[in-house]
Amino acid sequence: MAERLVLRMRRFLADPLPEPLWPAGIRLVPFEPEHHAQAVHALLVAAYAQGGGYVEPFGIWWPSLRDDSEYDPGLCFIAADGQGRAVGVAQCWTSAFVKDLAVAPGLRRQGLGSALLCQAFRAFQARGAAFLDLKVDSDNPSGALRLYRSLGFERIDSYRLA
Repeated sequence: MAERLVLRMRRFLADPLPEPLWPAGIRLVPFEPEHHAQAVHALLVAAYAQGGGYVEPFGIWWPSLRDDSEYDPGLCFIAADGQGRAVGVAQCWTSAFVKDLAVAPGLRRQGLGSALLCQAFRAFQARGAAFLDLKVDSDNPSGALRLYRSLGFERIDSYRLA
């Protein structure tokens, strides 16, 4: 297996924040674990199928997420289509960290990831956070690094994984 370079990136929240611009037919819905947990998991599995991340099977993933001290269901931002299906998610930790950002593969490059991150910016600014961090593989095949840079994230650290 090739060595990977993982970047830790930061977006300061004192700067003017862009408004979330939702693609046509997509809306933000509150995360309801009983309705969305399995859909979010399936979305993560689909989004990471081509690389850029990994998610444990649902029976491990959900209890691990739900029971984590940094978990807050109010920091799980769900984008839903007109039928109410989850098509994008930004799951964040209370420490102002984006744990996962995933968009359904067929809806990428339409502004959904950007809208989800802009929603997270505003939520954390309202909580008094000075910045929002995330990690990304430098060779993430989804174009995530380009998205993060376009929204003002800057590299603050990096490390190599074998």
